[in-house]
Amino acid sequence: MSKSHLYLRTGFPRAPLVNGLGRYMCQVKRMTIKFCKSHGSSRGVRDFIETDMIDFVKESPQFVLYLKPRRHHSPHLITEYLNGERFHMSFHNFNREEITKWVNLMKTRAGAPIMAYRKLWHTDNPSIQGVWSPFENQDTTANVTTFPSVSI
Repeated sequence: MSKSHLYLRTGFPRAPLVNGLGRYMCQVKRMTIKFCKSHGSSRGVRDFIETDMIDFVKESPQFVLYLKPRRHHSPHLITEYLNGERFHMSFHNFNREEITKWVNLMKTRAGAPIMAYRKLWHTDNPSIQGVWSPFENQDTTANVTTFPSVSI
């Protein structure tokens, strides 16, 4: 019996596993930003809408961005992906820069839920050797050499 299933993620990923192999396909279907027009906790969302939203929409025409004003509600973002997953995030008292970072992160995510990996072993003393790289045993004179060089 094979034990390769122990290295798989828990659950069934419904997002395409080879997205970007032929061409990249954005996995976001729609984003909805709900905010209040007058409440103080929505100040960052209103600043994002006034300054950054037009540029954000122009550079990502592959999905829809909805704005829904809701009176006396805390601002939040709902992102829906092509695989059917929905992600809710509160923007309560966020500033414009934080909202821009989170919206860009949600745009580039695949929409797959974060799953735990299983493994067969556990150690209380992990290795301190580090990860090997092909540049490990290179000559250190290459660090100060001006390229192109005949000597190397």
